Amino acid sequence: MTSPPLTALSERIARAVDQARERTISLHQGFVRARSVTGDEGPMSAQAAQAFRERGLEVDAWAATATEMRPYLEHVGEQSGYEGRLNVVGLQRGKGAGRSILLNAHIDTVPEGDHKLWTQPPYLANLAHGRVYGRGSCDMKGGLTTHLAALDALRDAGIDLAGDVTVAATVGEEDGGLGALSTVLRGYRADAALVTEPTRLALVTACEGSLVFRLTITGRSAHAATRDEGVSALEKFVPLFNDLMAFERERNAALRHPLYDMFPNKVPINVGVVRAGNWASTVPEILEAEIRVGFLPGEELEPFKRLVSQRIMAAAQRDPWLRLHPPVLTFFGGQFIAAETPSDAPICGAIRAAHRRVTGTDAATQAATYGADMRHFIVFGGMPCVMYGAGDIRLAHAPDEYLEVDQLLTAVKVVAGILVEWCGVA
Repeated sequence: MTSPPLTALSERIARAVDQARERTISLHQGFVRARSVTGDEGPMSAQAAQAFRERGLEVDAWAATATEMRPYLEHVGEQSGYEGRLNVVGLQRGKGAGRSILLNAHIDTVPEGDHKLWTQPPYLANLAHGRVYGRGSCDMKGGLTTHLAALDALRDAGIDLAGDVTVAATVGEEDGGLGALSTVLRGYRADAALVTEPTRLALVTACEGSLVFRLTITGRSAHAATRDEGVSALEKFVPLFNDLMAFERERNAALRHPLYDMFPNKVPINVGVVRAGNWASTVPEILEAEIRVGFLPGEELEPFKRLVSQRIMAAAQRDPWLRLHPPVLTFFGGQFIAAETPSDAPICGAIRAAHRRVTGTDAATQAATYGADMRHFIVFGGMPCVMYGAGDIRLAHAPDEYLEVDQLLTAVKVVAGILVEWCGVA
């Protein structure tokens, strides 16, 4: 017996998704209500595992360990702890010989910040104006909801997949992605991987890399009344800051990438933290600045680290004081590798076809100016991996974060269609 045409299957899926609208909203609200700030994801892990079991998935749950991560600390950063931070994987075995896929969503969030800045409480998951509000609603518990609701829709529509589907709910993405890396190290692989980050239903095939480093500058303290007898570490930072901004402009002018050329600032440099001085009447003798520098796919981590170091030291050489008292540059935290899957990879074709059947339009192909877990699946897992999901990254990490319900349901229809297109129908 032959399978129905993909268009007919897409229509069956769409009906199933629409009929399950309230169930999908409820599932998503439950995830948002489970507070899961990075480092304290336990309650959300338990909820994900329960949702997997309810759908008959084979469940595996584990915590990454310090020993496992030690060789990869440059990529995921030091962790305050590992216990209780369970990654949860659910496996639905295919009923034929189709291609396999790994669906990933991180379950950790950034802190909610000052509750007074929210008009909707961050963990009530209120449904208002066609949106579910709450921390993590967009980034990216909507991604996990999408995966599970897509499997629900296929079941409701009576569609069995030929290939295996692995759903990975992982911890620690916001500070380096140890959960996704641990998933790869545990042996989970597939013919392709899909991360449902909030891309506004665009196909994202590349994610930017970033370095984070601490710059320490030493001056000489003095009483403010005799300021000229001291050397202000703050004043010595200014020419280095100006040179970093010039470095940013030069790189933007020189670097070319078809997916990044649309961005006015495709390789931003951000000075995120500056600490200097200890008394208003004392010339500051120490300054520490923490800085993030972006780099594109095609640029390698270690050579880029050397380039940044050389640039800062060259600027320091132009200052008589810094020439004798050079700044100290220390890389810390997780360094995000840039990663890319070719836009003509088969998984990209499957996503474009499913998106077109559901929306009647072509999916935009874009790049991300942020780091994401997709790099771990590409670099360490050897899998083609892309991102596609509901939500707008500009709402992430902000007060009144929300996810549009209609866009969520569209993503569910598309992801279910991707599974049919990629895994095949048994």
